[in-house]
Amino acid sequence: MKKLPFILIALLLLLQSSAFAETKTYIKEYTYQASEDDSRNSSRVSAMREVKRLLLEELGTYLESVTEVQNFQLTKDQITALTAGIVKTEIVNEKWDGHTYWIKTKIVADEGDVIKSIDKLRQDHDKSNELGDVKIRSDAILSENKKLREELKLAKGEDKQKKIREYDNSINELSAIEWYESGVRYYEKGDYKAALDNFNKAIELNPKYAIAYISRGATYSNLDKHSEAIIDYSITIELNPKYAMASYYNRGLSYYELGKYNEAILDYNKVIELNPKYVDAYKNRAAAYFRLGNEDKSILDYSKAIELNPKDAYVYYIRAAIHSLLGHNENAIKDLSKAIEINPDLRKEAKTDISFLYIENTPDFKRMVGK
Repeated sequence: MKKLPFILIALLLLLQSSAFAETKTYIKEYTYQASEDDSRNSSRVSAMREVKRLLLEELGTYLESVTEVQNFQLTKDQITALTAGIVKTEIVNEKWDGHTYWIKTKIVADEGDVIKSIDKLRQDHDKSNELGDVKIRSDAILSENKKLREELKLAKGEDKQKKIREYDNSINELSAIEWYESGVRYYEKGDYKAALDNFNKAIELNPKYAIAYISRGATYSNLDKHSEAIIDYSITIELNPKYAMASYYNRGLSYYELGKYNEAILDYNKVIELNPKYVDAYKNRAAAYFRLGNEDKSILDYSKAIELNPKDAYVYYIRAAIHSLLGHNENAIKDLSKAIEINPDLRKEAKTDISFLYIENTPDFKRMVGK
């Protein structure tokens, strides 16, 4: 049997990979009819949000038909909300004549990348809920503004000035949403400096934008600016109790990173008070207790975490290490055995872990790690 020429093999491979990597382009135009009270900026912002909504709905309709996305069991609205934090809406062309704002935009989406990003975001319940809230709020503002523009036609005097201020504030809020969604896209790509710039602009336009503060806080955390993160999480808690639990949790992480373990514990207490089944809060509080030398409370929290999630091998492993350090050899062996049963890879880690110094010469330990 003759071998295929190398160049032909390479070409076949290229064709095969192209068949599986599908990039889709969506293009939409939108004409916004400006009212007497609209400026170029307000018209542009409204036109952009409307055309973006149409683009994302079209993309969402397609993704809803893809088997992999169907397996995620998301509604079309959820898919549309998540894609706003994934894909970029590009402006192809735009025109303003003083009465109408015409805009042409496009989305170029790599199907595989978008599906992976949707999967990642849907598993981040806090972020997916935030994006869902943003979509609901954006749609509501667009609807409210149509009504407000009609009311402005008839309004006079102080009433008209009041409605103009309301309208201007809503336009700023729509602009803030645009910057927020852009920030999320950069954040998900790991470009935290660009994400920070975008969240800053969102907050500048809407100083009471709770979602932008919590997202900026997370961005600061990823940039190791934990003091700044703590400030933003604190502001979020004051602005919107709905995001309090996520902010207490994240603020606890930042306090921990700064070595402020007592403060971290207080925040994890709040999280557990709000959600007694929040496993990670128990694990993180346990770590803070251990740092403070309170091994008994640390063990209690790790035990609670195991009760809530009995298949977490690493929690058994950590509890085994603490028991070993405290001289609770029987409990240490029991926990380590369970950890290795769930995750055999921990056998290698345990072999060189100095936490098990006091039990490393016991027959049970040697049997488990293969010494």
